[in-house]
Amino acid sequence: MSGTSSRPVEKSGVFKLGGVLPIHRLGYGAMQLTGPGIWGPPKDRAEAVRVLRRAVELGVDFIDTADSYGPYVSEEIIAEALHPYAKGLVIATKAGLVRTGPNQWHPVGAPKYLRQEVEMSLRRLKLERIDLFQLHRIDPRVPVEESLGELKALQKEGKLGHIGLSEVSVEDIQRARKVVDVVSVQNRYNLTDRVHEQVLAYCEQEQLGFIPWFPLATGGLAKPGGALDAEARKHQASPAQIALAWLLARSPVMLPIPGTSSVKHLEENLAGAELSLSKDELAAVDAQASGR
Repeated sequence: MSGTSSRPVEKSGVFKLGGVLPIHRLGYGAMQLTGPGIWGPPKDRAEAVRVLRRAVELGVDFIDTADSYGPYVSEEIIAEALHPYAKGLVIATKAGLVRTGPNQWHPVGAPKYLRQEVEMSLRRLKLERIDLFQLHRIDPRVPVEESLGELKALQKEGKLGHIGLSEVSVEDIQRARKVVDVVSVQNRYNLTDRVHEQVLAYCEQEQLGFIPWFPLATGGLAKPGGALDAEARKHQASPAQIALAWLLARSPVMLPIPGTSSVKHLEENLAGAELSLSKDELAAVDAQASGR
């Protein structure tokens, strides 16, 4: 299917982070605006800039990035492409993973380090306040109370708006909420990877935004000949659009952030917000994805 609206993302519905900050439920993840292994600059920086600008044109008002993407590259390109930012555009970023090379990620949650990264992200993104700042990983060597205590201090200073977590259990979230007001959780989740089902259920119960990373299973759910082909042909849609439509229907707190470095793929993904699946169709997609 091709989009029938000039701003298809608006069909995805609205979620209020922390009950107060409205965003459309289908956003954009900026991890892929970097080189191989999420390391270094992209092959085509001009196309990366076009992708970001086109995303906003199509109604995206929630962009997710991190200091570790590049590192720093993704944040720099976002500022280059979109600053000064449109009213209502929420840029979410993260810190807590240090990079030592392509595909290498190491948790660091020391308070001084997190403060440094917040200050640097503010500078790179050309922001006075980051609307949503997420602890990218809990560092097993640092009590989470210390890591989040520093983020709470930065929040009180007006440098952070809301605070979220990434790759956490229900127990982690409950522990974190004793320190800060958690508004979102970013865990890996898609049609074929539902290990965090309990976390999603908790987020739904508590009205926390659930941001599924790898929503298309790194392209596995989008390839021709895959498990979603039959339903995609029925709707004259792409498998990626079916996978995103399923996620949006799965829970009202679900905030998918499909990423791409191609304007063509971006337009295709975001058109998925206009795709509506019936209960029977959702069940069929479920069965196809699980091989039943």
